[in-house]
Amino acid sequence: MHQDLQGDATATTEEPGATAAGTAAATGDGAAATGHRRPRRRLRLILIGGGLGLTLLAGGGAAAYHYGLFSDIGDPVAFGQPRPAASTGSDAGPGALEPTGPKAAFVRTSRLPDGTQIGKTTLKGKKSGFTGDVWVWVPKEYDDPAYADSAFPVLISLPGGRGYPTNYWGTGPGLGLQQAVSDGAKSGKSLPFILIMPVINADTKHHFDGSDIPGQPKMGTWMAEDVPDFTKANFRTFTSRDGWAFMGSSSGGFGALKHVLKHPDRFKAAIASGVDIVPDSPLWKGNTQAMDENNPEKLAAKLIAAGGPDVYVNFQIGTKETGREKAERFMKEYGGGPVHTRLQVIQDGEHNGKSYVRGMREGALEWISKVLSATTPK
Repeated sequence: MHQDLQGDATATTEEPGATAAGTAAATGDGAAATGHRRPRRRLRLILIGGGLGLTLLAGGGAAAYHYGLFSDIGDPVAFGQPRPAASTGSDAGPGALEPTGPKAAFVRTSRLPDGTQIGKTTLKGKKSGFTGDVWVWVPKEYDDPAYADSAFPVLISLPGGRGYPTNYWGTGPGLGLQQAVSDGAKSGKSLPFILIMPVINADTKHHFDGSDIPGQPKMGTWMAEDVPDFTKANFRTFTSRDGWAFMGSSSGGFGALKHVLKHPDRFKAAIASGVDIVPDSPLWKGNTQAMDENNPEKLAAKLIAAGGPDVYVNFQIGTKETGREKAERFMKEYGGGPVHTRLQVIQDGEHNGKSYVRGMREGALEWISKVLSATTPK
């Protein structure tokens, strides 16, 4: 699989935790031995530390929280307002499912300027047996009392490259995915998605094709079953597939495309960026039957032969990367009947996350929002 090597550096490092902001009293053993004092130096250091704190506060609470005296990165974080003790799934609006529990324990990894947060937890997959980290982000609307009974659409967001031990969409807001969703919801052009951002591989050495490769960790089951189960346990979601979609880039784009075609009863749409079309992990070792069961071309042909259900795929390709001919060939050969396809061409776009987020802003988010169920306020 291709790797996203450009434009992701800002998102591949965890947000910094609390740092020393600079108040220190220097005394020196020599001064103590001689009885000499250094009051001016001590005072100067105190003033510098105090001035730094005031500067951080004057520059805004977000800067102070992220890098200054009051950092809460790494602290526990919860999503959603507490519901009455008697709440059940029936309290949710039409088509909505209250969190089924048990709730996961999240730690905060980032704060965005609008007050929303990215949290991380470790998920032990009951069905796959695989354990890995998952990052989550919910839009401001999720905590708005006007939406307290509404379900929210879910966009499972997959990275390219190794995709382990981190997911670059979740380790920080630097690529702009969360802001793009926020801006789209604010403008009314797209939905306020919940972003679920799991790891996609089981180690740093192999590509598992987001699949259950015989003899390997069951990354297909992890992605298609454990991650959605985790999401339903923690968030208000839609009961039907109309509220579930994938987004991915490069190898993550392959996973997004494959899962929607393989499980059309669970997922309805995908945004697949800079994507390869067929399985190519060396771990398959010639196991043709298993590969065919995870090959988007063969899955699309099977879905067409079955007559549905309908799925929707938006390919994204930058003009400065290769692969457009693969997407167009897939669209020509399989983009019919229940398989609906669209191509978002990103002018001057490269094979990286920032280009793909730009494409999402330029049309892909609005497109996918039209084929999924919408969040509705009271």
